[in-house]
Amino acid sequence: MRIISRARLREFWAQHKNDQACLTKWYKVVRAASWTCFADVKRTFNSADQYARANRRLYIFNVGGNRVRVIAAIHFNTQIVYVRMILTHKEYTADRWKGVL
Repeated sequence: MRIISRARLREFWAQHKNDQACLTKWYKVVRAASWTCFADVKRTFNSADQYARANRRLYIFNVGGNRVRVIAAIHFNTQIVYVRMILTHKEYTADRWKGVL
């Protein structure tokens, strides 16, 4: 998979240095993947979840043992993962992200 953009990951771990290792691992696993559907994503990341709103479907990855959430759009046909947001667990549970995306 091609990931757009790694810069978002770097921006997040610049503020949350303890999460750099887990986000780097997530990046490497996703980059090596070749997913065709959500079932493939679930086989790789059992805790992954989907969020659907109107015509938009987002995928939520629980990274770093429940510390970080990566919210991404996945275009299976073009093999591209668009990182939309990275949140701490606290930010994610506040649910404000749903109004932004």
